[in-house]
Amino acid sequence: RSVETDFAVDSTGFTACRFVRWYDVKYNRFTSEQQWVKAHLCGGVKTNVVTAVEIHEKNTGDALVLPSLVESTAKNFTMAEVSADKGYTGKTCHGAIAKAGAVPYIAFRANATGDVGGLYGKMFHYFKYQQDAFLAHYHKRSNVESTVMMIKTKFGDAVRSKTEIAARNEVLCKVLCHNICCLISAMHELGIEPVFGLGN
Repeated sequence: RSVETDFAVDSTGFTACRFVRWYDVKYNRFTSEQQWVKAHLCGGVKTNVVTAVEIHEKNTGDALVLPSLVESTAKNFTMAEVSADKGYTGKTCHGAIAKAGAVPYIAFRANATGDVGGLYGKMFHYFKYQQDAFLAHYHKRSNVESTVMMIKTKFGDAVRSKTEIAARNEVLCKVLCHNICCLISAMHELGIEPVFGLGN
């Protein structure tokens, strides 16, 4: 809490051991697809700690989950800025980040314009006319990809649970274990003295 002020948002998938099989009438054959669990993460860019995580249906849009991730993070951290990729472009995401008292640094799609005005328009013009300054903040987003890689490298990129609820809980356990590792690392590298037992 005393270290992290800049955050980044992303989503990632964990493959499951289950397969779904169906008959494809168009190609006159049976087809199968491996099931997977999609996790939406918000993390600090300095220590790579995951500050909020949610698991929804695998086809849930990233932008729909960002407001709740930012709201959860804002309960425990003072937020200065949030970085995200083009999948989060939109007035809703910009507004949710601003509501938390942070500045949104979200990449814009090629067909985006600043005509809608408001914060979205302001950040679009900042992106267009001071691109180097904007990208210096935006590229902090790479740290959330490092966070995802840390989790998958250390705890595996697949889940072994056979039911959907158990698979979701297994992913949450991976994130919890990752956060414990980040806490231990921060204690030694940054000289942080943690205070336990004061949470609500």
